[in-house]
Amino acid sequence: MTATLEVMPITGPVAVLMALGLSTATFYRRRQPKPPPPRRKPPARALSLVERQSIIDVLHEDRFVDLPPAEVTATLLGEGRHLCSERTMYRILDANHEVKERRNQLVHPVRAKPELIATGPNQVWSWDITKLLTFAKLVYLCLYVIIDIFSRYVVGWLLAKNESAVLAKQLVDDTVRKYDVAPKVLTLHADRGAPMRSKLLAQLLADLEVGKSFNRPHTSNDNPFSESHFKTLKYHRGFPGKFQDVDDGRGFCAPFFDWYNNNHHHSGIALLTPADVHFGRAHDVLRMRHDVKMAHYRQNPERHVNGPPRMEVLPPAVYINPPSTTDSPTSTGAEPAASAGAPGDASGERQPPSGGLAPPRQRSPLAIIEGGNAL
Repeated sequence: MTATLEVMPITGPVAVLMALGLSTATFYRRRQPKPPPPRRKPPARALSLVERQSIIDVLHEDRFVDLPPAEVTATLLGEGRHLCSERTMYRILDANHEVKERRNQLVHPVRAKPELIATGPNQVWSWDITKLLTFAKLVYLCLYVIIDIFSRYVVGWLLAKNESAVLAKQLVDDTVRKYDVAPKVLTLHADRGAPMRSKLLAQLLADLEVGKSFNRPHTSNDNPFSESHFKTLKYHRGFPGKFQDVDDGRGFCAPFFDWYNNNHHHSGIALLTPADVHFGRAHDVLRMRHDVKMAHYRQNPERHVNGPPRMEVLPPAVYINPPSTTDSPTSTGAEPAASAGAPGDASGERQPPSGGLAPPRQRSPLAIIEGGNAL
């Protein structure tokens, strides 16, 4: 701006302002100092300083110190005194910073935002329970699903008639042991439902040395991977909408989860299947795809206007809630035991997904639990 002002005496302000795309009128208006606003004369009927102080002294009396101005005004009128109106008392008190809420107000505690980061499989699992409709009114099936946020692989699921801390404990226990997760590596993230915060599950996680993390109250964005997965399930073209009973629900869920893990190309993980990422096949698949693209490029270079194709790569880390700074990937929302926490974008899944169900007779490799017993 200083250089612009130095050039203006030579070229003239109009040419410089036009070159910069600025308004001439705005330039001249801002160069002129604003005149101070005219000082308002106090109204003739305004209270003098002595009168205002006398009102403050009355309001500070022991009998009036805890009463609102309406009570003070009524009491003084009963004594044959009128100092000012009720509204004037409020203005005088406000000018002296003596107006505030007298009641004890409910203040919700500030909840720490969960910040979790996963740089590989079996570091952060997200789990939740969704209800599936049945043909009976007000009767639902409860679908428990545990998903690895890095690979989007469904590591465990369970379908039951109700929410139960016993079933949740059994599912988590079987799933952790199935994948032989090392102590102090895994964090289990969930919302604040009763099974998630139950003492049974908390004791199990402490025994397994698995960290736990929870949503903030009424904040579904803190659990985006589970929410997105449930939408994928319920928007699948084979989803029936309602089920007869638990067996009917399992008849859909078993092939669905097998398809989702092994055949569904997830848009959040470079269109790989969750199984490819979870079991370390991602680089080989991406290399094979790149070789196919390069072969096509060598045969038809003119069709690749942006040059040779680049090899796709997986995101190096997946987050729940992005951290405010990327310097410190320390978890602020999880209790210790897993990989450090930071942030995350949602799963990035396009909805509704495409693809077909696996053959209905194919048995899912995931745990199905009924009444606390693994089948």
